[in-house]
Amino acid sequence: MDGSQQSIPAGASPAGAEQRRTVTGAANVATVLISLALVREVLVSVGNWRLYVVVHDYLAGRATTADLEAVDSGALATVGGMWPWLLVSAAAGVAFVVWLWRVRINAEVMSGATAHRRSRGWVVGSWFAPVVNMWIPYQVVSDVWRASARQRAVPVTLVTTWWALFVAANIVVRPIQWRMAFAEADSEQDLLSNANVSTLLTVLYLAAGMLIILIVRRITAWQTHGHAKNTA
Repeated sequence: MDGSQQSIPAGASPAGAEQRRTVTGAANVATVLISLALVREVLVSVGNWRLYVVVHDYLAGRATTADLEAVDSGALATVGGMWPWLLVSAAAGVAFVVWLWRVRINAEVMSGATAHRRSRGWVVGSWFAPVVNMWIPYQVVSDVWRASARQRAVPVTLVTTWWALFVAANIVVRPIQWRMAFAEADSEQDLLSNANVSTLLTVLYLAAGMLIILIVRRITAWQTHGHAKNTA
Protein backbone atom coordinates (compact mmCIF):
# COMPACT_ATOMS: atom_id res chain seq x y z
CA MET A 1 0.00 0.00 0.00
CA ASP A 2 1.28 3.45 -0.91
CA GLY A 3 2.72 5.40 2.02
CA SER A 4 2.87 2.37 4.30
CA GLN A 5 6.08 1.28 6.07
CA GLN A 6 7.25 -2.30 6.21
CA SER A 7 7.53 -3.45 9.81
CA ILE A 8 10.98 -4.32 11.13
CA PRO A 9 11.24 -7.65 12.94
CA ALA A 10 12.00 -7.47 16.63
CA GLY A 11 15.74 -7.45 17.29
CA ALA A 12 16.63 -6.51 13.69
CA SER A 13 18.81 -3.48 12.99
CA PRO A 14 17.64 -0.72 10.63
CA ALA A 15 19.19 -0.52 7.16
CA GLY A 16 22.70 0.94 7.31
CA ALA A 17 23.18 0.08 10.97
CA GLU A 18 26.05 -2.11 12.05
CA GLN A 19 25.19 -5.78 12.31
CA ARG A 20 26.35 -8.21 14.93
CA ARG A 21 29.03 -10.44 13.41
CA THR A 22 30.32 -13.85 14.32
CA VAL A 23 33.52 -13.76 16.38
CA THR A 24 34.08 -17.48 16.82
CA GLY A 25 36.93 -17.64 14.33
CA ALA A 26 38.75 -14.68 15.86
CA ALA A 27 38.27 -16.19 19.32
CA ASN A 28 39.73 -19.52 18.20
CA VAL A 29 42.79 -17.87 16.66
CA ALA A 30 43.40 -15.75 19.76
CA THR A 31 42.98 -18.76 22.04
CA VAL A 32 45.47 -20.90 20.11
CA LEU A 33 48.10 -18.16 19.90
CA ILE A 34 47.74 -17.22 23.56
CA SER A 35 48.18 -20.89 24.47
CA LEU A 36 51.35 -21.10 22.37
CA ALA A 37 52.70 -17.94 24.02
CA LEU A 38 52.15 -19.58 27.41
CA VAL A 39 54.12 -22.62 26.24
CA ARG A 40 57.01 -20.27 25.45
CA GLU A 41 56.99 -18.92 29.00
CA VAL A 42 57.16 -22.44 30.40
CA LEU A 43 60.10 -23.31 28.13
CA VAL A 44 62.01 -20.23 29.29
CA SER A 45 61.58 -21.19 32.93
CA VAL A 46 62.60 -24.79 32.27
CA GLY A 47 65.74 -23.56 30.50
CA ASN A 48 66.66 -21.27 33.38
CA TRP A 49 66.30 -24.08 35.91
CA ARG A 50 68.29 -26.47 33.76
CA LEU A 51 71.15 -23.97 33.58
CA TYR A 52 71.11 -23.47 37.34
CA VAL A 53 71.04 -27.21 38.10
CA VAL A 54 73.99 -27.99 35.83
CA VAL A 55 76.09 -25.14 37.25
CA HIS A 56 75.16 -26.21 40.78
CA ASP A 57 76.18 -29.80 40.05
CA TYR A 58 79.41 -28.67 38.42
CA LEU A 59 80.41 -26.65 41.47
CA ALA A 60 79.53 -29.64 43.67
CA GLY A 61 81.65 -31.96 41.51
CA ARG A 62 78.70 -33.88 40.08
CA ALA A 63 78.91 -32.45 36.54
CA THR A 64 81.70 -32.11 34.02
CA THR A 65 82.96 -29.32 31.79
CA ALA A 66 81.27 -31.10 28.91
CA ASP A 67 77.97 -30.82 30.77
CA LEU A 68 78.52 -27.08 31.17
CA GLU A 69 79.35 -26.69 27.49
CA ALA A 70 76.28 -28.70 26.54
CA VAL A 71 73.90 -26.62 28.65
CA ASP A 72 75.58 -23.42 27.41
CA SER A 73 75.14 -24.52 23.79
CA GLY A 74 71.55 -25.43 24.58
CA ALA A 75 70.99 -21.97 26.07
CA LEU A 76 72.36 -20.31 22.94
CA ALA A 77 70.17 -22.51 20.74
CA THR A 78 67.18 -21.66 22.91
CA VAL A 79 67.84 -17.92 22.59
CA GLY A 80 68.02 -18.26 18.81
CA GLY A 81 64.96 -20.46 18.76
CA MET A 82 63.03 -18.01 20.93
CA TRP A 83 62.65 -15.47 18.13
CA PRO A 84 59.86 -17.49 16.49
CA TRP A 85 58.24 -17.77 19.93
CA LEU A 86 58.49 -14.01 20.40
CA LEU A 87 56.72 -13.60 17.07
CA VAL A 88 54.03 -15.97 18.34
CA SER A 89 53.63 -13.79 21.46
CA ALA A 90 53.29 -10.68 19.28
CA ALA A 91 50.80 -12.47 17.04
CA ALA A 92 48.80 -13.50 20.12
CA GLY A 93 48.56 -9.86 21.16
CA VAL A 94 47.41 -8.79 17.70
CA ALA A 95 44.86 -11.63 17.51
CA PHE A 96 43.45 -10.69 20.91
CA VAL A 97 43.05 -7.02 19.93
CA VAL A 98 41.38 -8.03 16.65
CA TRP A 99 38.94 -10.19 18.61
CA LEU A 100 38.40 -7.39 21.15
CA TRP A 101 37.64 -4.89 18.38
CA ARG A 102 35.02 -7.19 16.89
CA VAL A 103 33.32 -8.04 20.18
CA ARG A 104 33.27 -4.35 21.09
CA ILE A 105 31.32 -3.60 17.90
CA ASN A 106 28.95 -6.47 18.68
CA ALA A 107 28.54 -5.25 22.26
CA GLU A 108 27.52 -1.82 20.98
CA VAL A 109 24.97 -3.42 18.65
CA MET A 110 23.62 -5.51 21.52
CA SER A 111 23.56 -2.95 24.31
CA GLY A 112 24.29 0.46 22.80
CA ALA A 113 27.39 2.66 22.78
CA THR A 114 26.42 4.25 26.11
CA ALA A 115 27.25 0.97 27.86
CA HIS A 116 30.95 1.73 27.30
CA ARG A 117 33.06 4.24 29.19
CA ARG A 118 35.59 4.70 26.37
CA SER A 119 35.22 5.42 22.67
CA ARG A 120 35.93 2.65 20.20
CA GLY A 121 39.40 3.98 19.33
CA TRP A 122 40.62 3.10 22.81
CA VAL A 123 40.10 -0.60 22.05
CA VAL A 124 43.42 -0.46 20.18
CA GLY A 125 45.04 2.75 21.37
CA SER A 126 44.81 2.04 25.08
CA TRP A 127 47.38 -0.77 24.85
CA PHE A 128 50.05 1.57 23.46
CA ALA A 129 49.35 4.82 25.33
CA PRO A 130 51.80 5.30 28.24
CA VAL A 131 50.41 5.40 31.78
CA VAL A 132 46.75 4.99 30.78
CA ASN A 133 47.53 1.47 29.57
CA MET A 134 47.52 0.62 33.26
CA TRP A 135 43.71 0.79 33.46
CA ILE A 136 41.91 1.73 30.21
CA PRO A 137 42.31 -1.72 28.59
CA TYR A 138 40.68 -3.16 31.71
CA GLN A 139 37.77 -0.72 31.34
CA VAL A 140 37.35 -1.67 27.68
CA VAL A 141 37.27 -5.42 28.40
CA SER A 142 35.06 -5.12 31.49
CA ASP A 143 32.55 -2.94 29.61
CA VAL A 144 32.39 -5.47 26.77
CA TRP A 145 31.96 -8.21 29.39
CA ARG A 146 28.99 -6.44 30.99
CA ALA A 147 27.40 -5.40 27.70
CA SER A 148 27.65 -8.91 26.26
CA ALA A 149 26.32 -10.80 29.28
CA ARG A 150 22.79 -12.13 29.26
CA GLN A 151 22.34 -10.68 32.73
CA ARG A 152 23.61 -7.11 32.79
CA ALA A 153 24.39 -7.32 36.52
CA VAL A 154 27.07 -9.98 35.92
CA PRO A 155 30.10 -9.43 38.22
CA VAL A 156 33.46 -8.51 36.70
CA THR A 157 35.55 -10.42 39.24
CA LEU A 158 37.02 -12.66 36.55
CA VAL A 159 38.10 -9.69 34.44
CA THR A 160 39.48 -7.85 37.47
CA THR A 161 41.54 -10.86 38.56
CA TRP A 162 42.92 -11.33 35.04
CA TRP A 163 43.95 -7.69 34.81
CA ALA A 164 45.62 -7.70 38.25
CA LEU A 165 47.70 -10.75 37.27
CA PHE A 166 48.52 -9.28 33.86
CA VAL A 167 49.69 -5.96 35.30
CA ALA A 168 51.70 -7.67 38.05
CA ALA A 169 53.47 -9.82 35.46
CA ASN A 170 54.23 -7.08 32.92
CA ILE A 171 54.80 -4.02 35.11
CA VAL A 172 56.38 -5.54 38.22
CA VAL A 173 57.99 -8.92 37.54
CA ARG A 174 58.89 -8.79 33.82
CA PRO A 175 61.35 -5.84 34.10
CA ILE A 176 63.11 -7.54 37.02
CA GLN A 177 63.40 -10.82 35.13
CA TRP A 178 64.72 -9.10 32.02
CA ARG A 179 67.46 -7.36 34.00
CA MET A 180 68.48 -10.68 35.53
CA ALA A 181 68.36 -12.53 32.21
CA PHE A 182 70.56 -10.05 30.35
CA ALA A 183 72.98 -9.35 33.20
CA GLU A 184 76.13 -11.42 33.46
CA ALA A 185 75.69 -14.05 36.16
CA ASP A 186 78.58 -13.75 38.63
CA SER A 187 77.53 -16.53 40.96
CA GLU A 188 75.36 -19.58 41.40
CA GLN A 189 73.00 -17.44 43.46
CA ASP A 190 72.44 -15.14 40.46
CA LEU A 191 71.32 -18.12 38.39
CA LEU A 192 69.04 -19.31 41.18
CA SER A 193 67.49 -15.87 41.58
CA ASN A 194 66.85 -15.65 37.83
CA ALA A 195 65.25 -19.10 37.83
CA ASN A 196 63.00 -18.21 40.76
CA VAL A 197 61.86 -14.89 39.28
CA SER A 198 61.35 -16.56 35.91
CA THR A 199 59.14 -19.16 37.58
CA LEU A 200 57.10 -16.47 39.32
CA LEU A 201 56.63 -14.69 36.01
CA THR A 202 55.56 -17.91 34.32
CA VAL A 203 53.02 -18.65 37.06
CA LEU A 204 51.54 -15.15 36.71
CA TYR A 205 51.36 -15.46 32.93
CA LEU A 206 49.82 -18.92 33.09
CA ALA A 207 47.14 -17.75 35.52
CA ALA A 208 46.42 -14.59 33.53
CA GLY A 209 46.49 -16.53 30.25
CA MET A 210 44.01 -19.13 31.41
CA LEU A 211 41.68 -16.43 32.69
CA ILE A 212 41.78 -14.37 29.49
CA ILE A 213 41.10 -17.50 27.44
CA LEU A 214 38.08 -18.14 29.66
CA ILE A 215 36.98 -14.53 29.21
CA VAL A 216 37.36 -14.76 25.44
CA ARG A 217 35.36 -17.98 25.28
CA ARG A 218 32.60 -16.68 27.55
CA ILE A 219 32.11 -13.34 25.78
CA THR A 220 32.16 -15.16 22.44
CA ALA A 221 29.49 -17.58 23.68
CA TRP A 222 27.33 -14.74 25.00
CA GLN A 223 27.55 -12.87 21.71
CA THR A 224 26.96 -16.01 19.67
CA HIS A 225 23.73 -16.81 21.51
CA GLY A 226 22.78 -13.19 22.11
CA HIS A 227 20.61 -11.68 24.81
CA ALA A 228 17.58 -9.52 25.02
CA LYS A 229 18.43 -5.84 25.00
CA ASN A 230 18.08 -4.26 28.41
CA THR A 231 15.40 -1.60 28.22
CA ALA A 232 15.50 -0.66 31.88
